[in-house]
Amino acid sequence: MSLHVKRELFDLAASLSRRGQSFVVATVVRRDGLSSAHLGDMAIIDDAGGFHGWIGGGCTRPTVEREAALALQSKQPRFIQLSPEPERDIRPGLLMLPMTCHSGGTVEIYLDPVIASPRVALFGRSPILTALAALAHAIGYLVDVADPDAQADEVPAADRVFTSIDAPELEGATFVVVGSMGDFDEAAVLRALALKPMYLGVIASRRRYALLRDALIARGTDTSVLAPISNPAGLDLGAREAGEVAVSILAQIVARRNAVAVVSEGVADKPRRALPLVAPPEATSIDPVCKMTVTIAAAKHVGEWDGRSWYFCCGGCKTKFLADPTKYIAAVEGAAG
Repeated sequence: MSLHVKRELFDLAASLSRRGQSFVVATVVRRDGLSSAHLGDMAIIDDAGGFHGWIGGGCTRPTVEREAALALQSKQPRFIQLSPEPERDIRPGLLMLPMTCHSGGTVEIYLDPVIASPRVALFGRSPILTALAALAHAIGYLVDVADPDAQADEVPAADRVFTSIDAPELEGATFVVVGSMGDFDEAAVLRALALKPMYLGVIASRRRYALLRDALIARGTDTSVLAPISNPAGLDLGAREAGEVAVSILAQIVARRNAVAVVSEGVADKPRRALPLVAPPEATSIDPVCKMTVTIAAAKHVGEWDGRSWYFCCGGCKTKFLADPTKYIAAVEGAAG
């Protein structure tokens, strides 16, 4: 592979990272016999399935694309060998796969997933959002700020600052916080909803948010669309100062990202709306019966026991588990220990 092509791939990797897209770098690390792939050949497979570069002919690429998707899902590297006789060279850590090319060559490819940093979009200008931008940036989040009067030097921790909440670059934001403080609340919430984020929080008093909610419903927004909005934004940590409120909001975002249901430690006279448990698309769980990995978002067999959801690969495993949960939980905990 020429140096020019490799530079293009490196530039693409940098661009994908800036845009918050995950991707896999596939590199040919061994070649034996006749094969169109050469040592050092590279390809990038992005999270949308786009394939860029070269790691062999048409019989190699589909396998690499499939294994790259699995690497992104598991967030773990994969080391594969494509061989006409995969059973002859079994080695620990090497996934043996059949080579279907008529050339009969063997090629080994290392698949390294590069997982994008989560992106948070902040609509508005306030001390809370400035502190939230700094905190999110400190733990590796990409931060966008959008406000008609936004100035980059006002939010030094932001990766990007936009003077329009309709900037197309905001697409893909996983978490959104609206803190427009009454200036353009309705437009900001509608734009945030259009982004379909995993988390949407609105910084406003309950009274002001109730007025905002009524105004949105009057404009035709369905109440079911507004239901997942977190208001007041943030966990109930007793926060008072701007920095403390920012911490509470970031804590709620982290909990949502990791699909953790948070229970307030406050007493019964300080009720909080329960945090909806929304699993990220890549979140997985272990079937306690057969130990298979199950993608939570796609799970068709779910059982509830002891205040927790359990995910199964099939109805048979679910039935066995619910018949004697402690038997399987003990096995899972023993393996984890």
